Amino acid sequence: MVVEIHVPLLPASGLPDGSYPFPWIEDVEDFLFALEERGDVEIFDEGEDDDDIYVFIVTGAGEEELLAVASRVATLPGVPTGAVAVVSDDEAEEFGLGRWVSLPLPVGD
Repeated sequence: MVVEIHVPLLPASGLPDGSYPFPWIEDVEDFLFALEERGDVEIFDEGEDDDDIYVFIVTGAGEEELLAVASRVATLPGVPTGAVAVVSDDEAEEFGLGRWVSLPLPVGD
């Protein structure tokens, strides 16, 4: 099982001219890497853009834990609103094949 974290590929606001428009991607990667280093999750593959979304994929824990990670990603500073999680498997032929979950999760979930 994997959880795909789909984030709208939108530029960060308030950046100086000429700045990289998506600094939140590196912030999310750093966050996920820290969790992987602690053994909480595994990064399944490098994140990648897919049309108008950026997809991060995590595995290595149960569904509840992976969805909690996805929810935390959705609330990181600078991450665009509108993120969703897709519960899938590592054999899926493309992104988005699986059960969609709105993010962030309601408090208490």
